[in-house]
Formats: sequence, C-alpha cells, structure tokens
Amino acid sequence: MKLLTKDAVTTLKPRPDIRNIAIIAHVDHGKTTLVDGILRQTNVFHTKQQVQERVLDSNDLERERGITILAKQTGVEYKGVTINIVDTPGHADFGGEVERIMNMVDGVLLLVDAVEGPMPQTRFVLRQALEKGHKAIVVVNKIDRPAARPDYAVDATFDLFIDLGANEEQAEFPVIYTRALEGKAGLAPDDLADDLHPLFDAILDHIDPPLVDREGPTQLLVTTLEYSSYVGKIAIGRLSSGTIRTGQPLVRITPEGEFIPGKAAQVFSFRNLQRQAEDEVHAGNIVAVSGITDVGIGDTLADAADPRPLPPITVEEPTVRMTFAINDSPFAGREGKFLTSRQVRARLMEELERNVALRVNETDSASQFVVAGRGELHLAILIETMRREGYEFAVSRPEVVFKEGPNGREEPFEDVFLEVHGDHFGAVSEMMGKRKGLLQEMRYGEDGTVYAEYLIPTRGLLGFRQPFLTITRGTGIYHALFHGYAPYAGPMERMKRGSLIALEAGSVNNYALGNLQQRGSFIVKAGDEVYAGQVVGSNTRDEDLVLNVCKAKHLTNFREKPKQIDEGPNAARTLSLDDAIQFLNDDELLEVTPKSLRIRKRDLNHQTRQRAAKKAKG
Repeated sequence: MKLLTKDAVTTLKPRPDIRNIAIIAHVDHGKTTLVDGILRQTNVFHTKQQVQERVLDSNDLERERGITILAKQTGVEYKGVTINIVDTPGHADFGGEVERIMNMVDGVLLLVDAVEGPMPQTRFVLRQALEKGHKAIVVVNKIDRPAARPDYAVDATFDLFIDLGANEEQAEFPVIYTRALEGKAGLAPDDLADDLHPLFDAILDHIDPPLVDREGPTQLLVTTLEYSSYVGKIAIGRLSSGTIRTGQPLVRITPEGEFIPGKAAQVFSFRNLQRQAEDEVHAGNIVAVSGITDVGIGDTLADAADPRPLPPITVEEPTVRMTFAINDSPFAGREGKFLTSRQVRARLMEELERNVALRVNETDSASQFVVAGRGELHLAILIETMRREGYEFAVSRPEVVFKEGPNGREEPFEDVFLEVHGDHFGAVSEMMGKRKGLLQEMRYGEDGTVYAEYLIPTRGLLGFRQPFLTITRGTGIYHALFHGYAPYAGPMERMKRGSLIALEAGSVNNYALGNLQQRGSFIVKAGDEVYAGQVVGSNTRDEDLVLNVCKAKHLTNFREKPKQIDEGPNAARTLSLDDAIQFLNDDELLEVTPKSLRIRKRDLNHQTRQRAAKKAKG
C-alpha cells in the first residue's frame, strides 16, 4: 500500500472558500430547527414558498419520533464561502452515524438548551468531535423560554469540555445565543440580531477551513451511502486530496486492502438541499460519486494512476442483539408482501451496506438471522422501517452481546443519567440495585428533583423503561450512554411476568373478556382475530395461563333474573413497537407485519409447552 509521505503532508494548504461543519446536540434541543433557519436566510427557498418544518428530517420515522436518525448534508453560500452543513443524530443508539460524520467535517456547532444546559447525549456527540481535534462553536438555543438560564448553560458546557479532555484551544469556544424558531442570533442573550448573520460570521471566523492537497492524487473516504433507482449506489465523503471528475478512472480500495478498478459516472456537490451535478470537484468539498459498483462505507476512492488508501472508518461494536426469523404463525402471509427467508436476508444485507454499526450473522437455520446493534432503539428503528416497506417477520426478545476478555467473560455496561422527583427516588434506587446498578453521582435540584448517575450492565436496561415510568408515575426521565465492556456482574434478579395465552383460534369476544378481566390486563380487544398460542395479555401472577377469550354467551329460551349491568371489560392496552419489544418474555416472539404487532409463544402447542415446563421444574 502507498501512504502519504512526510513531503506530501507538507503540501497541505487551507481552502478558505469552504467550511465543513456538523451540528451536534442532545435530542430535541433544536438543531434541525436551526438548520431550517439557516436554509431560509441563505435564500434556499423562495420568499413565498411553503416549506414544512424540520425539512432535513425527511424520514417519516424521524418526524413521528421527533428525532434525527440519519445524518444528512446540505450546502449554503455566505459571503462567497460554501458552508457544508451535516445534521447528525443526537441519540447514542445512532452513534455509528456520528462517528462517521466526524471524518467529513472540520468543526462543529454544539447546540445546548438555555434551560437544561448540556445533557447526557451531548456528552456522547461532543466526545466524538473532540477526539477528532475539531473546534466547536457553542450555540445556546431557546433563550426566550421563561426559565432560561444562559449563564448556567455556558458554565456547564465549559465544565463538560474539561471533563472530556478538551485541549486549551478547544476549551476557548465562542458562544452564540439564538432563538432558532425565529431565526435570530446574537453575541449576548439580550442583544439578538434579526437574523442569523452573527452565527454565520462566527463559523467563518472560528471554524478552520479544510487542509487539502489540491495538486495531489485523488483520495476520498466513503462515509455515507445513498441509493438512486436511476444510477444505483452513490458514495458520499469529503475529497481529501486532488480533483475528481465525471468519467475519471478510479480505484476502490477496501478496508482489507483489495484494489478494484472503477469509474466515476457522475460527480455531485451539495447545494440547497439537492445534489448538484459537477464536471469536477476539488479537494476540501463534500462530494457524491455514482458509478462505483459494490462500493461500501470505509472504502477509499483513489486515483487510478497513484492509488493511496486512507485510514478506514472504525466504529464501536454492537452491544444488543435480536433474532430475526420468518413468520410461521397461522396468520402468516395475510398482510405482508415480503415473507420468505431469502427476501428478509436480502433486506438485512442491504441494511449492512449503509448501517456500519449493525451486524448480521446467519445461523444453522436458514430462516433465522442474529442481528446486533447499538441498543434497543437502534434495532427498533430497523424493525419499524422494514415493517413499513412491507416485510413480515418475527423477532425475539433483545439480549446483550457477551465477549471473552483477558479475565474471562465480559459484558457491556451503560452510564445511566436519571431525573426523578425525590418522592420516587427510593423506589428507583431499589430497582437499580436489583439490576446491579452502582450509584456514581447524585445531586438535588432546587425543585426537589434528584439527578443521579449509575453504572449498570446493559442487561439491566432491557425491559427497564416500563417499570421505571410506572414507579415514577410517568414523570421520570433517563438517558443511557455506552460505557464499555467490564467483567460479568453475575446473575441478575428479574421479575417474571406471566402471560395470558389464547386457547383457540377465533374472534375475541366482549363477554369472555368481561369474565376474565380479574385474571390480568389484556392487549387485545373485542373483535380482534387471535390464534392458539398467541399472547393476549399479562397475568397478575408470574405464571402463564391459557384461557378462552373467544367464548361467547350461549343464548337460550330461559329468561334470567334482571341484574345490574356492568360497564364491561377494562380497556385493552395498546402496545407500540417499543412497548411490544419490552413486553416479550424469553420464550416469546413478536410477530411484525405492516398492519399488526402480535406477541406469541415460540411453541404454539399448549401440551408441548406444559410438558417442557414440568420437565424444567423436575
């Protein structure tokens, strides 16, 4: 392999007409809204053009959940300088996106809420930026909120920089105050301009231009992939060296060192929310290239005459896995378009190409695949995406990924940050103790809120959300960040939930639910179709109970004595995808179709399950 020599490094020169920046923030601190304001004020939209809010959150799931899942890039022009902006996810489960994007930019805008200050997810995204040596501009947003405390937000952010090991230059960050929703910015909280020009000026003054070798051979590290039905795969990354032209012969260098010839069919730059076709693009810009077949994230696109690889992208390993299998329930094939193992496998392999934090392993069974990701949310987004595309399949309960370390078995641990009212903290602390959580830090807020940090095995967070919300009466907030692998913490006490299981196939009857409601809470309602072995609710005891929810009232000629009419059965609990995943027991599967979510036993036969249970007890 040919690598850049010291002489080549000395030819790097700044390109002052470009700035490449990423916007990073905790979930819901307003970074996508700020991008909306930047686009409006750089005349990306016509004056009378109707544009939806959070225009970069183009994915339906992003709009529904109010979070950024996929990193997206756009480019605007200000005072003759092209500012390439990348909107990054704020949730740690999508850290693979953040880690890759940091290879494309030279600086970051760190957005913090004027009331909350830097939050746990801020720590994660900022750490990625500082490790790359990037400078940051701190943007204190939402300063018009009634409880805004911008001085606290700035001081807490400085403390965070120091905690994360920022060097002296990084810690001397400029501060801009904004109201992103109104498109206003300024150097002081009480002195805002009517536009975002102070923010634009800070970007030009404080973010370094990219250092590039304009005369060197072509080098582009593929950071993101897009797909077009017209041109196929489109590789995206920052051009580190040289020039790339339409029709130019290239060599694709894989992370394993394999050299594969190719040709750039088309070259694009990003401008005003669109890919703009170019004849040639020079080093320093963020570029999209089509025509390179089988290109993958981490590949280097290099000059065919002088191919030099760049260091490949590395991301943290996944910590949680689930089994994906074809749906073999009695209702299989009713609602989905893609049902076979071949179709599910092809979709998972396609996801691997653009989702570098994901792992897919085949099993001894051709109909089952083990899919590992960075957390429950990471896998839940994949499940929901496949479901909306028409896939029908079944998934198992999440489990952590163990590995062998120098001192034996190791498991992943998380830093968990809790915000609960003091009245509920005792119960929460007891629950964390049962899940092997170790208290690291605790402080009390002025309003009686307890802020606590725990170190807990990832196992302890599986199925944590629902009991946590129950204990805190829905008022508790928690965030988790991956800490690292550590020695196995030992067996963990886990409260088993018994399931209510349908005895036979049929339609759920209101009469049956009314007579059975003392047995537990139901997740099906009258009129729903069920099959034998389907889980229809949660038992009040810790054992499974098979019951007939399809039983109807027999009509006879005998007239009963009038009696008081009850209001009927309690309302059924409607499970979202996240709730359904947390509802699963070890011996259960979640049946996922485009229209339905059903929970079932792995073995639908009641007698077989009973024999297995007796054998286990014996």
